[in-house]
Amino acid sequence: MSRFSQPDPELTHRLSRRGMLGVAAGATAAALLGAAAPATAATGNASGAAGTAPGAKGRGRPVLPPGRLGIQLYSLRDKVSTLGFGPVFAELEKYGYDEVEFAGYTQGSAGPITLAQLKRLARDHGLNPIGSHVGYYSDDPNAYTFAQNLTKVLDDAQALGLKHIGTAAGPFRYGSTVDAWKRAAEDFNTYGAAARARGMKFYQHNHSEEFSFATDNPKVRLYDVLLKETDPDLVHLEMDIYWAYVGQFRFSKRPDGTPAPFEPLNYVLRQPDRYPLFHVKDGESDPSNPYGYRMTDVGDGDIDYQRFISAVTRLRGHRLAHHWQAEHDNPAESFTFARRSSAHLHSLREKC
Repeated sequence: MSRFSQPDPELTHRLSRRGMLGVAAGATAAALLGAAAPATAATGNASGAAGTAPGAKGRGRPVLPPGRLGIQLYSLRDKVSTLGFGPVFAELEKYGYDEVEFAGYTQGSAGPITLAQLKRLARDHGLNPIGSHVGYYSDDPNAYTFAQNLTKVLDDAQALGLKHIGTAAGPFRYGSTVDAWKRAAEDFNTYGAAARARGMKFYQHNHSEEFSFATDNPKVRLYDVLLKETDPDLVHLEMDIYWAYVGQFRFSKRPDGTPAPFEPLNYVLRQPDRYPLFHVKDGESDPSNPYGYRMTDVGDGDIDYQRFISAVTRLRGHRLAHHWQAEHDNPAESFTFARRSSAHLHSLREKC
């Protein structure tokens, strides 16, 4: 990724998220005891409060299933660290959110909070804690990661009542070869079995590099190795839809230039049970950008969420089987992002 002269937004995202998780892990003991390539333009730009359905298209039923709109709290990390979870949850309740996904369980200058308090605070504001991002591995044996402290990670998730516990780290622990990803898949199967024993689902959240090719076999897409080598009953996926389409832009050709097209939505339609969670983030198409898109608030970009969400929720038995988490890695104003994203997604209607 360093081959580009401009800053790498994906690397920046990974490092900043890792830093947030690291701060949360370092404070855990003290604080917790005392965080279609878009085929058409996105439908409508909503700026009102959730539920008013500004820009609603047609008279079809809402695209977004009831009770399934969440937000990844990483998008609101500035507000959590300064205001605390309580004021943030109060705003999310006003905006019409149903769920939250954590990226650390501490709240900076707002002071310490216990897991029991955090769980109760979310419930008091009508928010269901649906999942959490935790690091995959670290060189520090005391790190708050799956590899180093699996039992503690699962204990905390269970205390919060989470149904899902996962990582936003890619399976690059052992390298980018086919065998390296098979080893990472074994790790994930282990974490998945431990999570299932607690009544939870382990999941992995993608960035774009997961869709690149194995360095020892450029005909093999690494994401396909992950799907093949992980047990579908133990390892689930949270597709970050934006990064999947960035992956499509970057990796629709093999290193030798031969075509290797893929459609992110088709991964989901082939195995919908493997994708209980999604990250809904938007991007404006920009072919001059090495990533093909510039990240935007949901509704301001070119990803057709009417099409994507409808295609998944129309599958038999899948209307309420998935959870849709709004996210922006670096919003200009995080509360504005949260409000506008909810309003836009609530405004979408299925085509009659």
